Amino acid sequence: MSVDIKPAPATKPKHSGDKTLMRKTGDWARRAPLLPALIFMIVVTQLPFVVTLITSFMDWNAYYPDERGFAGIDNFRRVLTDANTRHAIWVTILLTAGVVLISLLLGLGIALLLDRKFRGRGAVRTMMITPFLVVPVAAALLWKHALYNPTYGLFNGVLKWIFGENAPQPDWISNQPLWSIIFALVWQWTPFMMLILLAGLQSRPLDVIEAAGIDGANQWEIFRYMTLPHLRQYLELSALLGSIYVVQNFDAVFTITSGGLGTSNLPYTIYQTFYTAHDYGRASAAGVIVVIGTIAIATFALRSVSTLFREETGR
Repeated sequence: MSVDIKPAPATKPKHSGDKTLMRKTGDWARRAPLLPALIFMIVVTQLPFVVTLITSFMDWNAYYPDERGFAGIDNFRRVLTDANTRHAIWVTILLTAGVVLISLLLGLGIALLLDRKFRGRGAVRTMMITPFLVVPVAAALLWKHALYNPTYGLFNGVLKWIFGENAPQPDWISNQPLWSIIFALVWQWTPFMMLILLAGLQSRPLDVIEAAGIDGANQWEIFRYMTLPHLRQYLELSALLGSIYVVQNFDAVFTITSGGLGTSNLPYTIYQTFYTAHDYGRASAAGVIVVIGTIAIATFALRSVSTLFREETGR
């Protein structure tokens, strides 16, 4: 007598919907504490930019309240065709390029020195980053009064100490206004460049460098063919991050020269357009142009950071 045994019907896994719901609930529970910070960031950063973007398309001048209305792209056209604004853009480019290039060179030299072992290296490194921690306005006031002042400034005092009472006493800000701002910013931004490049130097493969030295390579050859290619992306990252901040600099220009003597950069021009001319539409259009330029630079910076992370992860 044979007994037919039928296979048990396939059953669906139970509670699959419950597991999905629990996973979504867990994800929400992990993300919920970040929601207030996200809302705060949107309110503080994105809403003002949206208002600025809307205002940039409006003809809005506080001196002519009855003429307020939609202006289209006229504000952007006025910004890009105005002679003073074009000069401010050119000053911004010169200021940013000068500060970033000089800071990079000085930061690289200091990083190479601090990468060597010597007594008190930790204390020296700490003191070297001090200028970067000074409040920007305080740093600008320090350079304007304590260093550049033609009567009691340190620079002219050193000239008197070296050459005597008949030493020249130049008015540094009047004679070289743009360079006066550049040197003040270089003093503050060199430690930033030095920190990034020092981190790059300490990530070098030391065994490969030691092998090159054993094979007869001198210090210059090691620096040119091994250290410098390794630091390329760190140099790019330093230059891009420095450019993002220096292109928006307002404190040094406002404090040292008040935008005079041909040193008015784009942020200071926006300040004058907004608070002096009360042309809110044109000032907002100029601000949007600065934001677009900053975003373009930041995009390259983020790509450099991503490349560095991929290389470090692949090691």
